Amino acid sequence: MKWLRAILSLIFLLALIFVLDRKWGDVPPVGKFLSPFTGFWQNAERKALAAEEKLMLPGLEGDISILFDQSRIPHIFAANDHDLYFAQGYLTARDRLWQMEFQTRAAAGRISEIIGPKAINFDRFQRRMGMVYGAKQSLDGMMADPTTGAMLQNYTAGVNAYIAQLSAKTYPLEYKLLDYRPEPWTPLKCALLLKVMAYDLAGRSDDLRMTNILKKYGPAVVQNLFPDYPFREEPIVPVGTKLDFTPLPAPPVPKEFTASSSPQALEREPPAELGSNNWAVAGAKTTTGYPMLANDPHLQLNLPSIWYQLQLVAPGVNVYGVSIPGAPGIIIGFNQEVSWGVTNVAADVMDWYQVKFKDAAKKEYWYDNEWKPVRQVVEEIKIRGGATRFDNVYYTHHGPVVYDRPEKVFNQQTPVSHAMRWVAHDKSNELRTFYLLNRARNYQDYQQALQYYISPAQNFVYADIHQNIALWPNGRFPLKWKNQGKFILDGTNKAHDWQGWIPPAQNPHVKNPATGFVSSANQFSAGPDYPYYINWEFAPADRAIRINQRLAAMQGITPDSMRQLQNDNFNINAQTVLPTLLAQLNKKDLNKLQQMAFQELLGWKSYNQPGLISPTVFELWWQKLTSAIWDDEFGDKAGAEMRYPNRDRTWHLLLQEPQAPWFDNKNTPAKETLPILVKQTFRSTIDSLQKQHGQIGKKWQWANHKATSIRHLANLPGFGHENVSIGGGRNIVNATSERNGPSWRMVVALGPQVKGYGIYPGGQSGNPGSFYNYNLIETRRQGKLQELVYLQSPTDGAAGIISKLRLQKK
Repeated sequence: MKWLRAILSLIFLLALIFVLDRKWGDVPPVGKFLSPFTGFWQNAERKALAAEEKLMLPGLEGDISILFDQSRIPHIFAANDHDLYFAQGYLTARDRLWQMEFQTRAAAGRISEIIGPKAINFDRFQRRMGMVYGAKQSLDGMMADPTTGAMLQNYTAGVNAYIAQLSAKTYPLEYKLLDYRPEPWTPLKCALLLKVMAYDLAGRSDDLRMTNILKKYGPAVVQNLFPDYPFREEPIVPVGTKLDFTPLPAPPVPKEFTASSSPQALEREPPAELGSNNWAVAGAKTTTGYPMLANDPHLQLNLPSIWYQLQLVAPGVNVYGVSIPGAPGIIIGFNQEVSWGVTNVAADVMDWYQVKFKDAAKKEYWYDNEWKPVRQVVEEIKIRGGATRFDNVYYTHHGPVVYDRPEKVFNQQTPVSHAMRWVAHDKSNELRTFYLLNRARNYQDYQQALQYYISPAQNFVYADIHQNIALWPNGRFPLKWKNQGKFILDGTNKAHDWQGWIPPAQNPHVKNPATGFVSSANQFSAGPDYPYYINWEFAPADRAIRINQRLAAMQGITPDSMRQLQNDNFNINAQTVLPTLLAQLNKKDLNKLQQMAFQELLGWKSYNQPGLISPTVFELWWQKLTSAIWDDEFGDKAGAEMRYPNRDRTWHLLLQEPQAPWFDNKNTPAKETLPILVKQTFRSTIDSLQKQHGQIGKKWQWANHKATSIRHLANLPGFGHENVSIGGGRNIVNATSERNGPSWRMVVALGPQVKGYGIYPGGQSGNPGSFYNYNLIETRRQGKLQELVYLQSPTDGAAGIISKLRLQKK
């Protein structure tokens, strides 16, 4: 009996070891994860850093001095570029390795290797979008340049030097939770990160939707409801700006072509609200007499933070700013003489071509009156816990046929049997732009740097110590006829191909305008007097209108008044339409709760402040009203995937066309009018808020209703920050919505001693167990900026240095 009990105990022990040592579904190997020797306990970090530390690393050419300030931001001093980018790679990996690697795996369509079959549709989409194909093209361009090729190789060596130091005990926490290990870094991974940014900022396309609208309603309705220029706009390059070039002729418009409709629904695409603000003001408007510059890119709010702060110093360069974790150099920043920042240009650089295959084999397609060979790529998708899947992707000369037959797809925005032409698939070297900007000394250096920039197109704002301010919407823009790409194009007709490029020197630009400021907020790059077609629609003008109003009125500008403008919560949409909406309501027709909400709106000054109730009521009311106006004609039940007319067109309808037929809901026997829709949607808004939050009170306040969250990149529960109390909102200058917002705020005051101020919502560390993972969130929530520590030498006596690290050649 004793032997039996012993054998059973041994069997139970072995079974327990087996169970605890393996991953079961989403549950990590509990034994490994809880192990005091290799588990999550080892990822706890002390807030205090060692005062001084030395490390011996193979691959260095000399010694490197690194100083850390109170936010644990590294200031790297190297004797040459090789060691500078080696150190940047090493330190970024030390803080953000899991983030870097997870994002590159996602870009390459390799998440199924980590979490299994649930990611297969996502991975297929990434593969079929040609993300790796585009990254390889960019890598070829970067490696062909000796300078940028060396940057990538040295950065990669630094990342791998850190990975070589790791063991199961010291893996970042997410590797332990998801039960996998890091793999060696490669220059291709750096290129993949740039493609992630390109897709997030230039991956939206309405070609399919607009084609369906054209087929259903005809060109007159399209021109009426989807015009080529808004009624109210504040273009980046003001109307009337004199051209300093002779434009090329536009390509001839080919014969009319109407593509087939597609029944596919639309699902995954980058959020429309991803955008940014930037501006620069001339020295004549500032207290210092020198220009000042501000930038805040609006992206998804994640932990770890999207950006990584650092200072890079070597012979010929002393630059401070933020980098993309996984890529060398500074993307947004300043040096002793210049500063620059970026916002997104909504250029139409992704077009879809209807493909005619010869037969079901898809080996040939019809183009320019002959059958052309199709290039087939077999994608091998490895799946954790499942069989490897092979996926055939067909390429025409335009690009990949993302989905070539009706089936369940991840991004259902993508039309079926259409090839994608995307500028981000082209050979490029954006890294050269940032290498040169980091070292720029004047306006000519800035211009030279922009010549290398391809994708995603960005509005590069600029200011220098020499009293120049400028703004160039910059990227590689196809030379198109007007509205080419507004609808799906004919993949059989050579005349529908892109016919060349707008010369870089003829991209829209403005320098030292009489207004004393330049600004961009993703609005139209230029007015109707610009000779080239870039796109027919850009972001709503709300933020641009407000920024320009404030900058025109501001004098004696300081870094703090620039900061205040970044935090501006004024709601241009409410100012524009709310008086008209309220005039349609009769207080006597409202119940008690509705009357209370009505009174709130009557006294509202149109600011989306966190503690106010009015923004909550207005924003939901506006959402319901726009749906009530447009959903019957252009919504999910309209018969094909379409989209609503934009905010500017809706403004014009409400304010100038109150008798328009679009107010009537064609799905009801009654005839709806504007007053009827306003009343119905107001009552529905109050009913919805009462169901969600109860009687009017604290839960109705804007910050509580909006519930901004900063979540872990992989949505791991417990590793984010929910319900961050903050104002703003979509299309507000302070563009903080539920999940998106200013991912980095920067203000730079140029002068004899440049001063920078900045903040992002998170911290330097990617480790959820570190104080430096989240230490800047509260400062950011309060709308404050930190003064950035800009050092001149490793012996600089600047206050706030808490730790020193010396890297030495091994």
